[in-house]
Amino acid sequence: MTVQAMSVLLEVDDGVATLTMNDAARRNAMTPELGIALRERVEELRGRNDVRAVLLTGAGGTFSAGGDLQMLDRLRQVPFEEARLFMLEFYSRYLCLLDLPVPTIAAVEGAAIGAGFCVALACDIVIASEDAKLALNFVQLGLHPGMGATFLVPLRAGPQRAAELLLTGRRFDGREAARLGLVLEATAADQTRARASTLARTIASNAPLATRGLKQRLGLDRAALRRALEEEARLQAESYGSADLGEGLAAAAARRPPVFHGR
Repeated sequence: MTVQAMSVLLEVDDGVATLTMNDAARRNAMTPELGIALRERVEELRGRNDVRAVLLTGAGGTFSAGGDLQMLDRLRQVPFEEARLFMLEFYSRYLCLLDLPVPTIAAVEGAAIGAGFCVALACDIVIASEDAKLALNFVQLGLHPGMGATFLVPLRAGPQRAAELLLTGRRFDGREAARLGLVLEATAADQTRARASTLARTIASNAPLATRGLKQRLGLDRAALRRALEEEARLQAESYGSADLGEGLAAAAARRPPVFHGR
């Protein structure tokens, strides 16, 4: 086991594997390193026949604060093609969850922002705390959405609601997410992980061959998702070259509203 892998903890109990993003000091911000660690853990699980369901959560009462802002700032300095390829690899590290042959359940406590919420949406089922702080706030930073947002959000909430959430970048909570179909259920804050765990154990108790076959049958249209990710990477790379992203990052750091000029 590498030291890096420790940033994603793995525990297997009674057929359920729990993956915990373990960078609480940075509120499980999505860094390249955390993505590598997640992919290492997923590769471990793909080779295990004793795992029948996977639960994904975050340490410290936060699922994920979203993309690391320092990473975004560094990407402003690199050429377009380098940024585009970087984003495609970055997406693949987190969306490797889709390669698991068993059902996946996300337990969303606290914040799940931007790309962090998209990782939850890539799971088969999402359980969220009623008071979870959720947002798809890419445009508020001056950044085109990524991590499959333009595919996953319309798939769950429908195209018109997805447009509203992505174009405004507004905050919403777990209760609203449940009403919109983005998550299966919203629970009391102290019950989220327990409810997700119970669901995972129920799934794990069923016939494994049938469950794996059903997981495959219910899976996403991977070709359509791949096309969406290609376009997102291209458009995010364009965003990195814009003054608007610089303004969005500066405004976020200063906790002030951004003033965008469309350049």
